[in-house]
Amino acid sequence: MLAEDFVERAVNGREVLFEPEAGVVVDHFEALHRAKGDPWSVRTRWYERRKRAITCAVLPRESYGRGFEIGCSIGELSALLAERFETLVSVDSAPTAVALATERTADLANVVIRRMRIPEEWPDGLFDLIVVSEVAYYLAADQWAATVDRIVGSLAEGGQVVLCHWTGHADDFAQSGGDAHAAFANTAGLRLLVQHHDEEFLLEVFG
Repeated sequence: MLAEDFVERAVNGREVLFEPEAGVVVDHFEALHRAKGDPWSVRTRWYERRKRAITCAVLPRESYGRGFEIGCSIGELSALLAERFETLVSVDSAPTAVALATERTADLANVVIRRMRIPEEWPDGLFDLIVVSEVAYYLAADQWAATVDRIVGSLAEGGQVVLCHWTGHADDFAQSGGDAHAAFANTAGLRLLVQHHDEEFLLEVFG
């Protein structure tokens, strides 16, 4: 099934706040989601389920007003985070991922799924929590630097940022997760509130 099929179903069942451009380029992540709806097996792998649970467990606050999730893929983390937010805006660059995430969160009225290419595109307004999970290592250093600037500029007073990345390496990485975290810590001007570092992933909360 193609992305257009998912979009039609989502539109019939729920208002969708994205419109893929005609002739959109099927990029790397779109190709992955079209070839295999869940390219990283986030629904089933213990690593993914454990990481989501720990991510939500370390959040310093019980609840947040407005949240922003960068790189939501098929929406599994979005669905879990939704329990902690009044409103959650989750974005991804791949149309098929956006359609699948829209289906996954269809019964969650406080979740908005949008198609966006970060950092060139960015949602309006301020956020109480911004989540960057398994995304930064796909961005080149200059793209990540621009993303960090936009993150800091979009934080509400007292806002927090979650960074979570696998500690391994893949051929499509532009930088390591550790390098991305270090660059953020060195340039964002925020205080480290929480750190979880094990043999599989690094999870940090800044505020």
